Amino acid sequence: MIQLHVSTAVAVCSCGCVLSTNRRREATRAIPCNAKFAFDHVFPEQSSQLQVFQKTTKPILQDVLSGHNVSVFAYGATGAGKTHTMLGHGGEPGIIVLTMVELFEQLRQRSQEYETDLSVSYLEVYNETIRDLLNPSVGVLNLRESGDGVVMALLTKGNQNRTQHPTDANATSSRSHAVFQLHVKQTPRNSGTTAHVLTAKMSLIDLAGSERASATSNRGARMREGANINKSLLALGSCINALASTARRKPHVPYRNSKLTRLLKDSLGGNTRTIMLANVSPSYGTYDDTFNTLQYAKSAKNIKKSASAWRRTRPL
Repeated sequence: MIQLHVSTAVAVCSCGCVLSTNRRREATRAIPCNAKFAFDHVFPEQSSQLQVFQKTTKPILQDVLSGHNVSVFAYGATGAGKTHTMLGHGGEPGIIVLTMVELFEQLRQRSQEYETDLSVSYLEVYNETIRDLLNPSVGVLNLRESGDGVVMALLTKGNQNRTQHPTDANATSSRSHAVFQLHVKQTPRNSGTTAHVLTAKMSLIDLAGSERASATSNRGARMREGANINKSLLALGSCINALASTARRKPHVPYRNSKLTRLLKDSLGGNTRTIMLANVSPSYGTYDDTFNTLQYAKSAKNIKKSASAWRRTRPL
């Protein structure tokens, strides 16, 4: 069993491709100018998606192949570039696509040694309701020895079904949290020996952004969506703070306060290697949001947990 902490990385978005031109507001709180934060990685505006992937997600693919569960999620305010980071933008693939391409390449390299079974699920949490983005009547899809083209097609289909609406803060605002999961089972092809069957789950999560009604000018359905987004993110923050607590007697972790935190229970405190990508904007008008995001990332970095490989011994 391995002792580890949640790995944290901060990505500064390029405002021109993400933020709405209508989003202008002043910082409303006095925040210490000398605040300091330490993270595992920091990516400036000019960083490419490939650079972020190579430093954060690519190294943990070996953990998937070794039978460890892994989780990568993007957190930040609306318009800070989370969906851009996870799904890509303007022809530049995001973390999820780059991860699938690299993972399938590594699985191909092991194909003489292991037979691989895959299953895919793609869910969204919209207004505290969990929806299947692939096919509500089917659920988890089993893809025995499927190529990466099939998985990419499912990812594209799920993205097309995801709930998005424009707001004053973000012209393509995601109104739901999206959880893309790939289950990997590797069975050794060598017969006649006692072998370890390796199973792992990889979760790639694009969270909806926290937002303020005063900044978005939301009304009606958009306001309700924003309220539910904020409620679930508040529940997520409460779980992070509880898990990061250094008190001798650990506080209760309120996973049941939201559908989102129920889905992320394993990612936050379970037997999973986790990376948090904190997306922030360099704009002065989003100073409060940036500070809050960095505070959450700081707390997440303090989460200590154990991770062990899922191995099942089977005589072949």
